Amino acid sequence: MVSPGSDFAALLRAWRDRLSPADAGFPATPGRRAPGLRREELAQLAGLSVDYVLRLEQRRAKHPSAQVVGALARALQLSRAERDQLYRSAGLLPPQDGTVSVHVPAGIQRLAARLGDVPIGVFTADWSLVWWNAMWSALHGDPSVLPVAERNLARALFGDGAAHASLRPLRSERGPDAFAASIVADLKDAVSRYPGDARLARLVSDLCEASEAFARRWTTATAAVQHTSERKTIRHPEVGDILLDCDVLLVPGADLRMVTYTAATGSDDAGKLDLLRVTGPGAAAVRL
Repeated sequence: MVSPGSDFAALLRAWRDRLSPADAGFPATPGRRAPGLRREELAQLAGLSVDYVLRLEQRRAKHPSAQVVGALARALQLSRAERDQLYRSAGLLPPQDGTVSVHVPAGIQRLAARLGDVPIGVFTADWSLVWWNAMWSALHGDPSVLPVAERNLARALFGDGAAHASLRPLRSERGPDAFAASIVADLKDAVSRYPGDARLARLVSDLCEASEAFARRWTTATAAVQHTSERKTIRHPEVGDILLDCDVLLVPGADLRMVTYTAATGSDDAGKLDLLRVTGPGAAAVRL
């Protein structure tokens, strides 16, 4: 049991011990001495070094950044109240209402972790990628090699940084413009709902400066376009073109989008996904 006055190190250890490895996407292995996550597993999920997690738990590392605390909160599958407690224990203000939330509810994380055979990415209202599994990395490339700010689909489509450079060629059956138009419309909708979000405003400003195509669309975009299932062809550097069904599932009450890619059983494209499943990264689910 965690007491309300617990310090950051105590909270981190208690909540790490509480989280089942299976719920975090790790396979059950014999010989585990404790039911919770190992430090190296938490470090992997949060995108931190094992040494840094150890120093946090031993109180040798102090004043973690808001980005680090947010990553740990998602990795530990904390509730909003627990997340806020973790921020305060680190001497930080919790994320404020009225800004784009990067909180991924524990139930969504558990659901996605149990669908490990399917490439899954979870995006915020501004199309920042905050959760993905190993199959997503196998299909699209490992997002963890990108700076956190670059893990954004709009930056990948319209920016001039690392996200754009890492984007694998993709064709939509709806044509080359429909997908880009829907992303711009989504950002326009997000700005209308989160007018005080400085990070979102900076994203739009950066893209308007980097891309004439984005700036032109931004002046004409109105309401968000309803996302529908569509088929996309992704050019993979190892297995070639893969034609997949892409579905965007909205998470009620969390303002998140869960993006999945699937192929019909027995198809050549399903066979390519199977090959990626074997040869791709075998890590558990990870978060921003």
